[in-house]
Amino acid sequence: MPDGLDQSAEPAFDACGRTVISSRKPHQSGGHIARILRFALQAEAFASASGLLQRRDPRFKIGAMLALIIAATWAQHLATVWCLVLLVPVLTVVSLVPLRRLALQVGLPVLAFTGLIAAPAIFLVPGRVIATLPMLGWGITDTGLRSALMLVGRAEAAAGLALLLVLTTPWPQLVKALSTLGVPAVIVAMLSMTQRYIFIFLQGAVDMQEAHHSRIMAPASGRRRRQMIGSATGVLFTRSLDMGQNIHEAMIARGYRGQSLSLSTWRAGFADCLLLGIAVAILAAVIGLQL
Repeated sequence: MPDGLDQSAEPAFDACGRTVISSRKPHQSGGHIARILRFALQAEAFASASGLLQRRDPRFKIGAMLALIIAATWAQHLATVWCLVLLVPVLTVVSLVPLRRLALQVGLPVLAFTGLIAAPAIFLVPGRVIATLPMLGWGITDTGLRSALMLVGRAEAAAGLALLLVLTTPWPQLVKALSTLGVPAVIVAMLSMTQRYIFIFLQGAVDMQEAHHSRIMAPASGRRRRQMIGSATGVLFTRSLDMGQNIHEAMIARGYRGQSLSLSTWRAGFADCLLLGIAVAILAAVIGLQL
């Protein structure tokens, strides 16, 4: 986080996508939404750092990460998969992104979700029994354990590399890079507008919740809270439709013809080519040598 940034302050986003900080303290019941906003603000700080991946051309970075993700999902040997898994924290450290952020956002959730799916394979896949669960008597097979570790490793590597790409690249540059790489303009526009205005609606939800709590004298009942959540959801949905229509008409009036323009320019250097070359070489080795 940049120096001087108040961790307890409530971040907000204006209509142009710029981040601003409000000194208001979020209400306790609105703390979850406020934490989401602070989480996004931290991601902006990581993307503007001077780490290894932040200094690379976004186009080459997308290609490198995509090659490594394909290599992780294509790998046939357990050692290869987990070498790619271990590569993720190394890239995280040299990119000045906290390992705690990686663990909380990807490591632990992916491990829990994928591990839950892969756990039955440890006992159900036929193979040589290498251990037995006490009391239950379930046999753990070597083939089942390998299959579970392969699934978890592939998911961890792919999710970690994708997260690093997002955390080390400012969103406008990432969207522009996707456009230059041939992603359809309608998808690029949807990604750009969704990322920008979702925070405006989250900020609106926080404001509505604070306004509601400032007008009540006692805690609301469960039924009243459900009614309030339903009403707020309907209001936000109506606002989103109206805002979307108004913004689209304003963009058309200002010359928008389906393609987003950006003033930023890139010039690929040796380090960018080296990053992409290493990633492609790893992918080629995994596919060609069946690693």
